[in-house]
Amino acid sequence: MEQLRDVPVFVEAAEAGSFSLAAARLNLTRSAVAKAIGRMEGRLGARLFHRTTRRQSLTEEGRFFYERCLRAVEEIRAGEALIESGRREVRGRLRVSMPVVFGRTCVAPILVCLMRDHPGLELDLSFSDRVVDMVEEGFDLCIRNGLLKDEPDLMARRIAFQRMTVCAAPSYLARHGTPEQLEDLGAHDGLLYARRDQVRSWIFPTAEEPMRAVIPKARLRVDDLQALLDAACAGLGLAWLPCWMVRDAVRDGRLVQVLTHVPSIHFSSHAVWLKTPVMLPKLRIAIDRLAADLPDRMGVLLDPDCREPAGQAPSRERSVTQAAVA
Repeated sequence: MEQLRDVPVFVEAAEAGSFSLAAARLNLTRSAVAKAIGRMEGRLGARLFHRTTRRQSLTEEGRFFYERCLRAVEEIRAGEALIESGRREVRGRLRVSMPVVFGRTCVAPILVCLMRDHPGLELDLSFSDRVVDMVEEGFDLCIRNGLLKDEPDLMARRIAFQRMTVCAAPSYLARHGTPEQLEDLGAHDGLLYARRDQVRSWIFPTAEEPMRAVIPKARLRVDDLQALLDAACAGLGLAWLPCWMVRDAVRDGRLVQVLTHVPSIHFSSHAVWLKTPVMLPKLRIAIDRLAADLPDRMGVLLDPDCREPAGQAPSRERSVTQAAVA
């Protein structure tokens, strides 16, 4: 039993790739993690990690041992989940990653209410627009918008839809005119979202093309949606933004929606988690609450047309391999 005590420490260190990060996740000191790994290496008579000043990586023996230890830890977690599933109280820490503006405005308030309803639940919320590595960075749940990449080790459930809209300040439209057709966008200044030099196209479903991509000439490129909204309100150009995000600005007259007769695309928002034999109750209740409350919360922030599109199949859990091609 004394030997088994170090197994979860080894698994966490292997997944984190850093003794310091593993220590932070386990609420231990880095020295305690290093000593636990040292004890295991001493008992096994094998080196489990290549060590550098900044990072630790598994040796061949370490990878072999990690796979066996991971199975054992997953079985223990599955057993705990089965026992806890019969309890009313949801306990433990849940690490969640979410997009910055969408997370702050729509997702986090729901999770905070969930935490209030379950005093034993702890939350670690991280706001980032990049796609995080759930295993490497230790997240239990991620909220991702748009098309998912093929990742067979992950599961996903659609929890909401986001409808996009083109808008501009009245002052900009007074100077440059109002676009009437998609072809008119080429003559306007575009405020574009871009990450790592990849510009996000504006996408419109049309009769001729299921997904027509348009990129106006870029006057401004940023990697933050709030900055795009601020620039649009300042009259710097047209912006393509989620309608829940522009609701207040449209209502108070800072922005005007244009091309409203053109069909708009709906992006799916997904909850994504690691595929495991049994889902922990804290994860299950968080996903269920988001799926139940997020559309209503977004409905408060946007117009009724931004609800779930008609004819869509009910939300269900599926592998990210399936979600990516659905």
